[in-house]
Amino acid sequence: TSPKPDSLEAMAKATTSRSIHPARIMGLVCLWGFTSLGCGYYHYAGPLQPAIQQPDRIVIQGDNTVSFNQGQLQVELRPLTDAELNRQFATHSTDGPASMNPYTFGDTRFWEGEKTRQRFTTFRLRVTNDGFPKVKIDPSRIVLKAGGAEYWSLNLQQLDTYYRAYAIGFRGNEYSRYQERLDILRRTLYKNEEIFIDQQVEGYVVFPMLHHSVGNVELVIHDAVLRFDHRNEPVETVEIECHFERDVGRIYRDGRLDLDMAG
Repeated sequence: TSPKPDSLEAMAKATTSRSIHPARIMGLVCLWGFTSLGCGYYHYAGPLQPAIQQPDRIVIQGDNTVSFNQGQLQVELRPLTDAELNRQFATHSTDGPASMNPYTFGDTRFWEGEKTRQRFTTFRLRVTNDGFPKVKIDPSRIVLKAGGAEYWSLNLQQLDTYYRAYAIGFRGNEYSRYQERLDILRRTLYKNEEIFIDQQVEGYVVFPMLHHSVGNVELVIHDAVLRFDHRNEPVETVEIECHFERDVGRIYRDGRLDLDMAG
C-alpha cells in the first residue's frame, strides 16, 4: 500500500497521480461547501394550513382553523407557527439559546442559511360542548399521519424527558429554565379531562417535528367520547379526521426557492 500523505503538497501529488471521475469531483465540491456555483441548498418547509379537500363535517374557518361539528359539540384545530408561539410567550422567547419558551427555540439564530429552526409541530385544540352531558378527548389518541409515517402526540412526561437533558446537574440557571418550561407546559398543554355541558376547553397538542419532505398530513383524533354510561364507560365515540398541507422544497444560498410539485 502507498504511504499516507503527511502534507498538503504530498496529498496534492497523490491526488493528481490517478484519475478521478468528474461527477465525483462535483459531488465533493457540493458536499464540502456551499460554493458560489450554487450547489448548496437547505430544505424548506412552509407553515401548515388546512387542505382544500376535507372529510365530511370538517369546515375550514378564516384563520387556518378547521372545525368538526356534531350536534352541539364543536372541535377546532389550528396549526401554530413558531412566530405565533413566540408572540404568545413573548417574555420567554427573547433570550436566544436560553429562551424558556417550551414550544420553540425562541429567537435563537442558527448557522447561515437556516436562520431559524423548528422544535416541534404544535396545534391548538379547542373543544366547545353546548349539548352533551359530558365529552372527552384524550390527547394521547391524536396522531399525525404522513404517508407511511405516524407522529403521535407528546405528553408532559415525554416533554419532561426531552428538557431534562438540558438541566445539567439539576442546579443553577439551567435547572431554573427547565422548571420554567415545565410550568408553562403544565398550564398550556391540552389536558385529558372530561368537558361538561356549557364548557369550553382549549390547550396545545405537541407532535415531533415533521420530516422536511412531508407536505401533506392527516390529523386523526381517535375515540373522541360523546356519551358515557352509568359506570362512566364510553358508549358512543367518534373518529375525527382533518387534512393539512404545506409547501416543501429547497432554498438556495442566493435566495432562490424551488418548491416540490407534490409534498
